[in-house]
Amino acid sequence: MPKTVTLKIDERELTVPEGTLIVDAARGVGINIPVFCYHPKLKPVGMCRMCLVEIGRPMVDRATGELVRLEDGSPKMQFGPKLETACTTPVSEGMLVITTSPKVLAARRDIIEFILTSHPLDCPVCDKGGECPLQNLTLAHGSYESRFRFDEKMHLAKKVPLGELITLDRERCIQCGRCVRFQTEIVDDPVIGFYQRGRSLEIITDSEPGFNSIFSGNTTDICPVGALTTADFRFGARPWEMNAAASICPLCPVGCNLTFNVRREARSAGAKVIKRVMPRENPEVNEIWLCDKGRFGHHFVEAENRLTQPMMRKDGELVAVEWEEALEAAALKLRGVVQNMVTLVGGVLSNEDLFNIRQLTASKCAEPDLFDWMAGGDLTAKVGVGCGSNLGDLGKGDVVLVVACDLHEEAPLWWLRLRQASQRGALIIVANPRPTRADAFASQTVSYEPGGETNFINSLIPSKKEKPEGFAKLFAEAANAVILYGSEGIGLGGSQKLVAACAELLLQTGHYARPNNGLMAAWRSGNTQGAWDMGFRPSLDLSGKLAKAGLVFIAGSDPAGDDPELARAVDLAAFVIVQDIALTETAKRADIVFPAQAFAEREGTYTNGERRVQRFYQAISPLEGTRPDYTIAAQIAQHIGVELEAQSAALIMAEIAKVVPAYSGISYQSLAASVEPGTATRRDLYYRGTSYTNRQGLGIQLPSAAERGEKVTIAKHPTYRLKAAAKDELLVLPFTSLLDRGTLVTPAALLEKRLSGAVLNLHPRLAAKHELGEGSRAELIVDGLTYPVRVRLDASLPDKAAYLPRSSGVPLREPGAFRLAPVEDLPPRGK
Repeated sequence: MPKTVTLKIDERELTVPEGTLIVDAARGVGINIPVFCYHPKLKPVGMCRMCLVEIGRPMVDRATGELVRLEDGSPKMQFGPKLETACTTPVSEGMLVITTSPKVLAARRDIIEFILTSHPLDCPVCDKGGECPLQNLTLAHGSYESRFRFDEKMHLAKKVPLGELITLDRERCIQCGRCVRFQTEIVDDPVIGFYQRGRSLEIITDSEPGFNSIFSGNTTDICPVGALTTADFRFGARPWEMNAAASICPLCPVGCNLTFNVRREARSAGAKVIKRVMPRENPEVNEIWLCDKGRFGHHFVEAENRLTQPMMRKDGELVAVEWEEALEAAALKLRGVVQNMVTLVGGVLSNEDLFNIRQLTASKCAEPDLFDWMAGGDLTAKVGVGCGSNLGDLGKGDVVLVVACDLHEEAPLWWLRLRQASQRGALIIVANPRPTRADAFASQTVSYEPGGETNFINSLIPSKKEKPEGFAKLFAEAANAVILYGSEGIGLGGSQKLVAACAELLLQTGHYARPNNGLMAAWRSGNTQGAWDMGFRPSLDLSGKLAKAGLVFIAGSDPAGDDPELARAVDLAAFVIVQDIALTETAKRADIVFPAQAFAEREGTYTNGERRVQRFYQAISPLEGTRPDYTIAAQIAQHIGVELEAQSAALIMAEIAKVVPAYSGISYQSLAASVEPGTATRRDLYYRGTSYTNRQGLGIQLPSAAERGEKVTIAKHPTYRLKAAAKDELLVLPFTSLLDRGTLVTPAALLEKRLSGAVLNLHPRLAAKHELGEGSRAELIVDGLTYPVRVRLDASLPDKAAYLPRSSGVPLREPGAFRLAPVEDLPPRGK
């Protein structure tokens, strides 16, 4: 048990852990000491002086070491000559803190006045108006009169872009340093800082591109004034004009909790539109942070290419039709097909969507497909991290092994939370063929040959003949151990082998079936784990299956847009039915297209990479003519005599709880009730920022099969080896980029300049071998087709292989050895 300290704050006695800062101790008993520069997630600096208080400490007789007492026996208190900052002063035994004395109130009034000497009178038009700590604290503690004239104020630039995403109003900045400290201390991206001194002090960015951080939007949340705003919200609305709706980000496996701020606007004919995305606190998932993909990547919901009416192919063209005609035509095809049907889904669909689609195609499709390049969802369900797991609890004595994963790109908030775990003493082992951002806080790093990830894991599995040493010893003897794997440099074939080895290592070392032990996967989408749980699996020969299919049913995925090889396969399929929110490349090739609703237009659940089921809520009205994916599947089913729930997502979850053992006991009521008292509240904006309290549910973590007492066996997979590159070939490994060119990201115009492209990354020695230089243009020759790429040299990469983003337009779901042709000597395009 930690040592505790008893003290009084405004005559209220309390006992808190030793080392607690006065400002936090006071807040714990409902006494709010005002702050500007302090934030509970940042190191205290005492810059703004707003938290000044009177502090008395018990007097001690120097001769005897005993407390000096008054006649009534109480300790005699000694107050310092000056006020002290509550945000930098830890509590001590017997301390007496006074937060409302005339001396303290006068100091607060003076601090407010000093800040306002250089602050503009922007309140009527300021973006922060209505949720501004300076505004609120001025009303509570400031003077009603000013001794300074308006023309004596500093006048600085009002709109300074710190890159494309964040805008700075230099007049409004109060130099609290929260933004600078967040970028340095929390996310290790020191790309903004202070420049000059005195009244000329200002925030600048020194990176290229400006404010080059995937966490930049968080600075607008913790800024205590309207100095920093997001480019898509500046002058967009006032806080009191907007409603808040709870949701879950579907764009990566973390499942960050967020809040949509929405309002009705004329441009949408009075319908609600999303004005901004804010974090919603969940201490076990994303704390109070979001990455910029989650914050700015929501624009696909209101994209111009949204579908609003069913379409059918007639005379070679897709034309709009009525719902009933499209449903009957789809049912007719389903009734007629007897074999070679392919059902293909994406991990952005909700559990309810996936369940209904699975039920619809169960009698026609033995193995429904998941469009993914990672394996192992069956094993994460068996030996995944145990119930009660929380990356925020990991510390000294714990080990996290990150393998084949660029965590900063594949799951940014997990990267952030593991960085914090390392600061608490957890050992982070990073194994990857190339350096990643996680190396900076890793205790140990391993660089293996391309394709060697499974061999490394196998080397850690205990042998009966030898005692474990090195990494194997660290892992085996850890109090708690987690393995987190990704898709760095491998495809589905390599992933099957890797995840089997990871699961075997956990079983052999006993690190499973308990909290903070087990397997985690950095899936490509927010509900990929849910897709596995509902019975979908990725296929090693997806292109072959699609090309030979008599009927292809695709929902929530765009294989033709993501992979040219799959586009050709879709073209060869006999008949294609697609349900999606937009006219994707796959939808353009379909025979029937159904317009689906976006996640912000309906409710549902996602299961994140920690197997936490989380509920999202409707934020805006659905576009007229669209329907939820689960409704579309149910209505097609009704036309072939299969009864499925079509209207209520909650009732579908009740069916899931009956059919899927891990989801037993999960309901919309239990998910909404899973709320604990949060530490962020809209009533104390000055303390935590503008994130939202979680009142809609923190999610429920599913028990693994091992925790449910089921026997766990690991199936052996065939040996997988990378194809060696011939003399005139180049080995190319795929990697995942956070800001990819997927269907859900490209509509976000603000992110356009930062989206990954067809850039071939390779070591200068490897480039020289193929006569390539920085910025060279070349083309990869894959299956007789050529694909343009641009060369980027990177000396930190191994010189055995080149690296290419999966969103490059090159068919690279698996690593491959390809010929590379300079642009001056290209073969004819085509086979």
